[in-house]
Amino acid sequence: MNNFIKKANDLRVFGKSATRRLVACVCVVGVAMAINSCIEPFSPPEVSNPGTYLVVDGFLNVNGDTSNIRLSHTQGVNDGKQVVTEDGASITVEAENGETYTFNPAGKGLYRLPPTSFDQETKYKLRIRRVDGSEYESAFVTVSKTPPIDSVGYRVDQGRNAVIVQVNAHDATNATRFYRWSFEETYEYRMPYYSGLVRDIPNKAITPRSDNINVCWRTLESKDIKLGSTIKLSQDVIKDLPINIIDIGTNKLYFGYSILVKQYGLTREAFEYWTDLAKTTQGTGSLFDPQPSQVTGNIRNKADAKELVFGYFSAAQEQKKRIFIKETLGAYPRCTAPDTLEFKDALGGSSVLLSFHQGEPPAKSGYLATSESCADCRSQGGTTTKPSFWK
Repeated sequence: MNNFIKKANDLRVFGKSATRRLVACVCVVGVAMAINSCIEPFSPPEVSNPGTYLVVDGFLNVNGDTSNIRLSHTQGVNDGKQVVTEDGASITVEAENGETYTFNPAGKGLYRLPPTSFDQETKYKLRIRRVDGSEYESAFVTVSKTPPIDSVGYRVDQGRNAVIVQVNAHDATNATRFYRWSFEETYEYRMPYYSGLVRDIPNKAITPRSDNINVCWRTLESKDIKLGSTIKLSQDVIKDLPINIIDIGTNKLYFGYSILVKQYGLTREAFEYWTDLAKTTQGTGSLFDPQPSQVTGNIRNKADAKELVFGYFSAAQEQKKRIFIKETLGAYPRCTAPDTLEFKDALGGSSVLLSFHQGEPPAKSGYLATSESCADCRSQGGTTTKPSFWK
């Protein structure tokens, strides 16, 4: 402090303005240090200890395809556990004329209604009865008409090192106005090394492999909420709306890639629900993004209207279109060189066996082996069964 006073006195020769600047700088530094020393992590109790509430995900597909409803429970934002689903419930859809349609349990919280013929001019209501006897129902909803998808295209964005998939659609009657999209992407991938051998433990032998675990296909569903509205446009036209961005570095595009785009028309109420949900789940990356809020839909507990239930039941026509992308973008996968094992180690180990290696002296003969991540495509979540639609 004495040094500071001395410097302040010395600055009198330069005028009062210099002194003010020095004092201001010291004050700013002091305030910054005080703020920094007071910062402590804070987790609100309502986020750290959320209640467990029912989540209903799905809709009535009136376009002659299977309808899916999934029941699960809410969990904490930082909860790393798998989502808890609910089996054993009874799910039906009731039409305004009294007809009912029953969903069949398919396991892991999923309930399915086989393709059914629906009257698209009537309204429908969802009914749920849980194992504990509690009953839930939605409001009656009208069927949302959905125009066909005009086209699905893509473009290579060199700046982003990605391929952007785009959708085009229109409604000549200007009646849809509100849209939602989802997709399923399927890609082929291969391992750096081919496994031609397998262990026969009962016979203590190593024999040729009969199955091919070098090539797999994996299908992933979209996670983000994709919405579009033409309410402010003179014509009901969706043009080149981005549906998916595929990072070239993922190598999804190297061997083969296909995407199935699904399009749904929405009512205004459904669009507002999905918009609020998107803001809550996808826009919380910074201080200026919309902050998390409670987003509930049109499903209620019949005995307790105050109970929180998450989800929105709707009835809609589902329109689909699939395209294939053959661009060979990315790089062929690589791994470190395989190990050479003697018979005893090869038979008793857990690595994937590739082939028998007869090395020239002084090289060592034996079995070439590597890790699952380098030779077994199933280790990356895919299946060796080629999809029926694959070209």
